[in-house]
Amino acid sequence: MKGRTGWTRAATAQPQVARELEHGGRGVRQRSFDGLRSVFQRHHQPGRVLVAVAAVAIAILLGALLVSYGSKLYQNWRENGLLDRATALLEQGELSKAAQMARELLTRHPDSLPALSILADTAERQNLEEAVSWRERIARFRPTDPESQLNFASAALRFGKLDMAREALTRVSQKDRDSAAFHVVAGWLARAEGNFAEQEGQFAAAVKKEPNNDLYQFNLAALQIRSSDAEKSNNARITLERLSKLIGYRTGTLRALLNDAVDRNDLASADSFAQQLQMSPDVTFGDYLLCLNFYRKLDQKKFRQLLERVKPFAARNAADVAALIDWMNQNGLAADVVEWIDKLPPAQLSSPPVSVSVADAYATVKNWSRLKRFTRTGNWGDADYLRLAFHAIAVQHLRSGSGPSATFEFSKSWQSTYELSKNDSKHQLILARLTTKWQLESQAEQLWLAIEKDPSMRREALDNLRRIYRAGSETTKLYEVLERLHEISPDQAPITADLARLGLNLEQNVERSHQLAKEAYDRAPNEINCVVTYGFSLYRLGRNAEALAGIQTLSPDQLHDSHAAVYAALVLIEAGQIDAAKKYIGAAENDRIYPEEKKLLDEAKTKLMAALQLRHPENPRRYLQQAQHHHHRSASVFDVVPLLKPGSQLWHNCQDEIGSVASGVTGLEIVAVDRDDAAIGQVVEVPADGIS
Repeated sequence: MKGRTGWTRAATAQPQVARELEHGGRGVRQRSFDGLRSVFQRHHQPGRVLVAVAAVAIAILLGALLVSYGSKLYQNWRENGLLDRATALLEQGELSKAAQMARELLTRHPDSLPALSILADTAERQNLEEAVSWRERIARFRPTDPESQLNFASAALRFGKLDMAREALTRVSQKDRDSAAFHVVAGWLARAEGNFAEQEGQFAAAVKKEPNNDLYQFNLAALQIRSSDAEKSNNARITLERLSKLIGYRTGTLRALLNDAVDRNDLASADSFAQQLQMSPDVTFGDYLLCLNFYRKLDQKKFRQLLERVKPFAARNAADVAALIDWMNQNGLAADVVEWIDKLPPAQLSSPPVSVSVADAYATVKNWSRLKRFTRTGNWGDADYLRLAFHAIAVQHLRSGSGPSATFEFSKSWQSTYELSKNDSKHQLILARLTTKWQLESQAEQLWLAIEKDPSMRREALDNLRRIYRAGSETTKLYEVLERLHEISPDQAPITADLARLGLNLEQNVERSHQLAKEAYDRAPNEINCVVTYGFSLYRLGRNAEALAGIQTLSPDQLHDSHAAVYAALVLIEAGQIDAAKKYIGAAENDRIYPEEKKLLDEAKTKLMAALQLRHPENPRRYLQQAQHHHHRSASVFDVVPLLKPGSQLWHNCQDEIGSVASGVTGLEIVAVDRDDAAIGQVVEVPADGIS
């Protein structure tokens, strides 16, 4: 039993060992597996983290992209909607609303060309000057696009900004300058500059490029109908009569045809055109003024009847009242204005634009006292500087002999005027035109010098400064202004010629002045200033034969201009054409010329006397008589400057002959000078009763 028990125990022990072994084996394997898994986890856990992080980042990025793209889609949808609505409003004529939406779009995208285009269009349709700045921005964003540059130039021309228009045209490439559109804009610029020959050439070039374009045909015909060339004016008339049948051109062609008929004194045709114009659905108040202008020439009775019909029509609108008063002021009817305004309600006269026109009427009739009362008090709003200006003008014309109090009042009014306008270039421009019109030269100069700093107004300012300095013979200042004019308008031959001639006279940049004289002549060989200036240049260079050939291409009427006559006389005397030169010396003496030209005239006289001496060296009586005849003076001082050798026989003979030559002439003086212009001999004065 003991053995069985042992066996049994052994038997029962084997399965237990086996189980333990099996369990132990499983434990070892499990531990081995867990160890391996632990090792695997230790090696791969950072990679899993990275993958997880990357997945989260991608999800966030995708989410952000979806949000951003969705937001952008929404913004684009909204902006396109704004643009579509703004475009629709523009087409419907809702200009303010269209501009408002375009501005909203522009705040989101400052470089939005469609928004800028809408703003430019709305401003142009409302005749707002801000159109220029919008067109400029578009042109800046599209520097190589010719259409953008031409649109900018056109807008600048519309508001008188000539410098900006020139700048825009210079940015158009050479290959794009032969387009009809370029020629048209260049033509309008030429007109603004006063170069009508260039304007006609540019308009003709546009028609040649697009002969079937009615607008271009109209532009050229409206210009050429005033031509002195009969063939051109007749062809223009035919073109305008054809275009008058087209709705879009009817009113414009009738205006041109009416003006032409009035100019030709074809009163029957003018009457017909005037009636058609008044019946036109597009007739403007300005057209009524055009008809008034015609009827004033045709028939005073009809004119008065139409004027009385127009007055109540104008009274409905302040702008029309001002326009009618301005027209009457400019056409010699300011006295009628003074009578009419007494019948208008005082309230209608107390604010611009009517008050400005009324003040101008008082000034035109020189009713300075009433002008002073009218402008002493009140408030013209933004135009109050004009009230003060007219008050200063009235004081200026009333102050002669009134003592220092009037001078103080004028200074005070003018200073207030200037202070109110100095920060507004438009106000300064209006004020400058006003002071120029009423001959306040010092104040006008001050204003034009300030206005010149504005590129958009520089040309008008320089033109007026040029006029002021010419009138005052301030040649140094004039030369400086001509330099600035030439800088901004280098292709204008008359300006180039004036600059060259004055430079030669003042001995400023002499070599360059000779070059400019040649350039001006090459550009305009038939223009009087250019011919005379080039002739003077050739004369100074010792090439008088060439100078004479150029001078002889001009008519005597052209050369009788006081300035031109000086240079013609010099060239003719140098060529030995004494008799021809005499009349030009007389023409120069009878009018105002520059101080430097006065010296040239004296030089011409000296040479004339020398030539007369050589012609009659042994005949002192004939010599003195010719000199007296040349000066054609019968009283006061008479200067004869013969070029004689000191102590020559002719000098003594001339002095012996003074008495007989001076018979009936008082104050005769004969002065002899040597070839260095040094006085010789003694001045002989002839008393009123002759020489004893």
